[in-house]
Amino acid sequence: MEQPFILGVNYWPRRKAMYWWSDFDAGEVREEFAIIREIGLNVVRLFLLWDDFQPSSDSVSNEALKNLTTVADIAAENGLGLDVTFFTGHMSGPNWSPRWLLEDGAGYPSPHCRQLVSRGKIVSEGYRNPYHDLVALDATRLLLRTVVGALKDHPGIWMWNLGNEPDLFAWPKDAAAGKAWVREMTQLIKGIDGQHPVTCGLHVASLIEDNGLRVNDVYGETDVAVMHGYPMYAEGWSRSNLDADFVPYLCALVTALSGKPTLMEEFGGCTAAPGQDSYDWEWTAYGEPRKQFMASEEALADYLEVVLPKLVEVGATGAMTWCFADYVEELWEKPPCLESRHERFFGLVRPDGSLKPHAKVIQKFAATKPMVQPAKKRLELDITVEEYYQEPIRHAVRLYHKYLGE
Repeated sequence: MEQPFILGVNYWPRRKAMYWWSDFDAGEVREEFAIIREIGLNVVRLFLLWDDFQPSSDSVSNEALKNLTTVADIAAENGLGLDVTFFTGHMSGPNWSPRWLLEDGAGYPSPHCRQLVSRGKIVSEGYRNPYHDLVALDATRLLLRTVVGALKDHPGIWMWNLGNEPDLFAWPKDAAAGKAWVREMTQLIKGIDGQHPVTCGLHVASLIEDNGLRVNDVYGETDVAVMHGYPMYAEGWSRSNLDADFVPYLCALVTALSGKPTLMEEFGGCTAAPGQDSYDWEWTAYGEPRKQFMASEEALADYLEVVLPKLVEVGATGAMTWCFADYVEELWEKPPCLESRHERFFGLVRPDGSLKPHAKVIQKFAATKPMVQPAKKRLELDITVEEYYQEPIRHAVRLYHKYLGE
């Protein structure tokens, strides 16, 4: 049976960003989902900021659940499906911990934690590992049972997602532990809701390091394989900041490792001001020098115009950009925009709601009603998956050259 090629977007409101659940406004969501529908998208990925949905480990916020149901209602009214992402976790630079997981002296259970936010404020404590902490595991099960149980029959739900780049928040002790956690939580969801697929939002790190969340293990347990990736963050092995083969290659690699067609769940780029040429922006972020490529609006549009058909060519099941909107200036002095300054300018739309050129590219592509195609361009592994994860970055780079025919 033919399957429509999914076109979607990762969503935070342009006036609220990560603070929308604690300051919810249904009118704002209704206005922005209408823009998403106008672009021609059909899926919205949103994130259940863990501290907002579970302010105590043994309860789920009734207010947050009510607001999520309202969002699902608005999605259904607009013909949109929600990719609901639990345990967020990591987002846009900082990590966002539920307050009950904090513990002095616990450290960070991931080597990638740059800044920790809880209750909307930067905090100095560490936090326990949610893959192994018994309180966290019980809280995880409770949140899944409560949310999935409440919304399993809702027409606005499209997919359940076990995390956003979860290795940036915490690492399981090994690959077996990571696989066991994904298996348990996937089966818990499917025991409640046998209709909607389940995934886990891994990113390129799970292809270049052995972080306990191997793509073959994770997607062997879930229904759907996904990937997140950006050529401008792969310096040294992508060919340029806007290498149009890089993102399709990641899908081909995940498919080769997992045996499943892959959804490019997060890709895109941040843009310079309207009319400004591409440039490298330099500043200090989280105490370290930061250099970020800022594409001209036209250059990013040209990039997407090439990438989208290439994703169809590799048999990908869809493409979801990061993210819906540039953020209003009132958010620039709060996490994540305070340190991750480039996150201010990652949107399909500007802060006034006007479409950027790459949104219009997606709109035009959506109008063709693309369908998922059998892969015309494949990547054949020349090693076992176990051998791949002995030296993942070396093999990821080597296989990219093979994929390009170099």
